[in-house]
Amino acid sequence: MSEQTPSAPEQKKIILSGIQPTGIFTLGNYLGAVKNWGQMQQDYQCYYFIADLHSLTVHIEASKRRAQTLQAFTQLLACGLDPEKSLIFVQSHVRTHAEAGWILACCSQFGELSRMTQFKDKSSKHPDNINAGLFTYPSLMAGDILLYQADYVPVGADQTQHLEFTRDIATRFNHTYGETFKLPEGYFPKAGARVMSLQEPTSKMSKSDTNPNATISILDEPGVIVKKFKRAVTDSETEVAFREGKDGINNLMTIYSAITGKTFEAITSEFAGHGYGDFKAAVGECVAEELRPVREKFDELSKDRPYLESLMKQGAEQAERISLRTLSKMRKRVGLYLPK
Repeated sequence: MSEQTPSAPEQKKIILSGIQPTGIFTLGNYLGAVKNWGQMQQDYQCYYFIADLHSLTVHIEASKRRAQTLQAFTQLLACGLDPEKSLIFVQSHVRTHAEAGWILACCSQFGELSRMTQFKDKSSKHPDNINAGLFTYPSLMAGDILLYQADYVPVGADQTQHLEFTRDIATRFNHTYGETFKLPEGYFPKAGARVMSLQEPTSKMSKSDTNPNATISILDEPGVIVKKFKRAVTDSETEVAFREGKDGINNLMTIYSAITGKTFEAITSEFAGHGYGDFKAAVGECVAEELRPVREKFDELSKDRPYLESLMKQGAEQAERISLRTLSKMRKRVGLYLPK
């Protein structure tokens, strides 16, 4: 009886996502995206980056952007991303992104770029800064994804259009120049939560909210977190139940469920006969406990800047090696003259 050769381990699918360096992550960023990223490391080959080139569409002081980039990188590590398991890097440290973005911009049609919802929204909100980068943003994003031949891209409802654009550009490029890109698919995590403002529960929780009681930062102290939840807007009823017209309570139940894993039915049973005060305090305490190790890890990492910069360099070098394989094909396909 002949021995069977052991089969090679199955190649993990590639999943890629980026986040802009725009300040301290909110509870919404954490529960809606970053916490899931840490969990994905077990099942996927994960590539995560700080999208600092994308952040250039908004003008801020150079020193502030640099500080926020380092801060965002540190937060990813504090939230559980492991450089031994995932590729973590800063977008601008990898030269292939800008070049791929330009090549793909030349494959993008003016009409499809002008129809992008994000461009229209940001143009109306910032009419004094409708820059070309804001317009070609989706082409650079397509480059971010296609350079790494990603299988999946985590997307929310407001990002589906960008993924479809990326697939369209990849298909057009493949048809025009020859098979080059894998078509990425959307990844819709089972866990995750759409976290709303604690003061305006019909609006998404945002770093830019001017009301400090509306947003939970992942670096907030436990006492601050509990106090903000106690001040959360609810309704005039007393029953903890998830249903239409109870936006504030629905938001708190969503947060509590995302952290504890309990169903809405179980939460309703747990707090039957209790007032909103008890429920808001319980949510605040469980969030404070969830974020405690994140805050402590962030404080620890922030004390060792050389270590953080060494990880940045390591990630950038690895990302450039991987992405250069695809960029080299792109250069050859479009006919750029490459000296030998």
